[in-house]
Amino acid sequence: MVVVEELRKRARYIAGPVLGVCLMGYFCYHLVQGERGLLAWLRLTNEIRAAKEEAAEVRAEREALERRVSHLRPESLDRDLLDERARATLNVALPNEIVILKR
Repeated sequence: MVVVEELRKRARYIAGPVLGVCLMGYFCYHLVQGERGLLAWLRLTNEIRAAKEEAAEVRAEREALERRVSHLRPESLDRDLLDERARATLNVALPNEIVILKR
């Protein structure tokens, strides 16, 4: 009976730290690997950075297109640009013109 009491005392003495280490391990694991952990935060940060870069590229492309379209409006018609676009769209050239194709 004395041995059982001694084992119970030791078990109580050891159970607290073991439980504490287990809880600490659980929370540390989820701090790093969890759904809202550090690795998820890094992944989301990279995705946000890539999305911002893509948005900047699309914005620049849109501004370039808007500048070209602004020259085709009736109030500020650029005849050379209109002629260029019409020839490119219809794929035509005059007989005395030399056509240089860009690739």
